[in-house]
Amino acid sequence: MLDREGFRPNVGIVLLNARNQVFWGKRLRTHSWQFPQGGIKHGENPEQAMLRELHEEVGLMPEHVQIIGRTRDWLRYEVPEHFIRKDARGHYRGQKQIWFLLRLTGRDSDMNLRATDHPEFDAWRWNDYWVPLDMVIEFKRSVYEMALTELARYLPRITHHNRYLRSGLRSHRPEGGPATEPGDLPPDAAPPPAAAD
Repeated sequence: MLDREGFRPNVGIVLLNARNQVFWGKRLRTHSWQFPQGGIKHGENPEQAMLRELHEEVGLMPEHVQIIGRTRDWLRYEVPEHFIRKDARGHYRGQKQIWFLLRLTGRDSDMNLRATDHPEFDAWRWNDYWVPLDMVIEFKRSVYEMALTELARYLPRITHHNRYLRSGLRSHRPEGGPATEPGDLPPDAAPPPAAAD
């Protein structure tokens, strides 16, 4: 299913864990890594296609994820001609994608790269949100950068529960006085003597 300009409607998926790391899949029998993605079938809306692709490629069900956000508009990339099948050349130009940002609410063990008879990935890992784009095939890099940039505003804040590490970073407010930053002298302390010349 192509649009009038020769772009196939598609969805991309950025899946986060609790540390805001992203799911990074290694394409079957290759050394290239990418986010899950796939085509929108006739009669599907982008969210339905995303949930189907999420199950087909990663093995997750809707109850394993929370939708946090999506891109507002289609993001497009053109596929170089030497990657296009001969019978599609001349009318197929590339993909147009809606990208979704999801939070994993299930466990890592809920993922199953063999959920279907046609797996896309043979390995996966968690990666920093700003994935190294040099590991992405060149013609997809600008779309990855645009999608990550637009979706970054939805990133949940990570809450740290270790009060001992955080306590030294808080501003201290003496009784009735102004807040001080770590390393500031208390208001009634004398400054250190000046060094002699």
